[in-house]
Amino acid sequence: MLKNLCQLLTVALAIAASSGTGADGRSVSRRSTAVDHEGETLFISRNVTSGELDIPSVVDERGEPLDQPRLVLPRAGGWNYGSQKVRGVNIGGWLVSEPFIKPSLYDNTNDNRVVDEYTMGQYKGVNDACSRLQSHWASWITADDFRQIKAANLNHVRIPIGYWAFDDKHATYCKSNQFDYLTRAVGWARDNGLKVMIDLHGAPFSQNGFDNSGHRGSANWFNNKDYANRAKAAITAIAKRFTTSEYADTVTSIELLNEPLTTNGDSGQRLQFAKDYASDAYYAVRYAQGSNPTSVNVAFQEGFQNLNVYDNFMRPPNFQNVLLDHHIYSIFNENIYLSHKDRLQYYCNQRGDISSANGKHYLVTGEWTTSPTDCTRYLNGRGIGSRYDGSYSGFNSQGSCKGKTGSGSSFSSTFKSQLKDLFDTQRNVYEKSGSGWIFWTWKTESADEWSYQAGLKYGWITRNLDSAGNVKC
Repeated sequence: MLKNLCQLLTVALAIAASSGTGADGRSVSRRSTAVDHEGETLFISRNVTSGELDIPSVVDERGEPLDQPRLVLPRAGGWNYGSQKVRGVNIGGWLVSEPFIKPSLYDNTNDNRVVDEYTMGQYKGVNDACSRLQSHWASWITADDFRQIKAANLNHVRIPIGYWAFDDKHATYCKSNQFDYLTRAVGWARDNGLKVMIDLHGAPFSQNGFDNSGHRGSANWFNNKDYANRAKAAITAIAKRFTTSEYADTVTSIELLNEPLTTNGDSGQRLQFAKDYASDAYYAVRYAQGSNPTSVNVAFQEGFQNLNVYDNFMRPPNFQNVLLDHHIYSIFNENIYLSHKDRLQYYCNQRGDISSANGKHYLVTGEWTTSPTDCTRYLNGRGIGSRYDGSYSGFNSQGSCKGKTGSGSSFSSTFKSQLKDLFDTQRNVYEKSGSGWIFWTWKTESADEWSYQAGLKYGWITRNLDSAGNVKC
């Protein structure tokens, strides 16, 4: 135990020594402690006068070593996920496009075979795909969106990007200047005092088979070391740029991979592959700048597993500043049949699991929605119907989708009240039980039930996030 503590302190001191002052050269003091469900969270600070590190004791009042203490390292102006609550939005459908977020991008190809970015390059040609996507990147998200996000009293944005923005081995995708747009977005976030989680949303040959991975169909990323290495190369490129002093104040977390589908096929083998990748990619981020460790938080996504599967994964002392990203939806399976009251209770029932997992890692609910149906056009994929109205194979109709998707101006007062219940109840659960939340998504072209921006406009989302609202737990 003492050997492990010494190892932990050695790594922690190296990380702390590489940070601790802001871009303006000022030192930052942050001294506090918080007790986890197991182990104690200890915050290292830097004395504002002497500049020396203030290391909390790793023994108890009897002189016994603490059991698996979690050291939180100083980040000047960064984000303390142990004591500050995340309130954020995803910048979805931008650098990784999605048909449901901006249907016109896909409809305008006049080719029903185009269902994702891979098939856009495959059937329209890479040059044509790049031309369409360049116009999309330049117009869909701008600096004004970040000003609006700040004005909504949010503090985080999560920005998805695909591996193909960094990879030359797959000629079907449009590899252009996505990385430059990502850098520009980080600058917009910095200008508005927002923190950024950068999320690798798509891996080679898809980690889940969803269109939002870039390639709809089968999840063929698993059990191929070369594909894992190519995903890690993308993460390394991200970390090399955004863990420098220029960006470290703003990019406070890097997510290793979005939603690896570890529960299908040989789920045990898939889960182990995803874990091995995450462990390996963690060190690629941690040592992106060479021998001096970076202090950015590293996030991994739960991969559709029960949260307790990760109780002993990527824990101290060998792993520090680790986040668990949890996604919660109730519309992509039999839960589509839940009544409004039961749906709210479903979300309330997540509290125990979130609270328990938050004691092992800082848990951020990184995707969730107010939508109570899957009625949104192309939500399940371009050309695929809805479970709610029975047009999705294997599901019985619960009624018409009319009035449950589209413009908020057409929503009834009853439906908007339900959306408000779903927003207020979920944010309460994710903030009170975990380390906070990041809503999916900031804006949509024609599906306001999924849009934070539209929710603000039509009133089911509040700017006063300190108010309780319509919590139904």
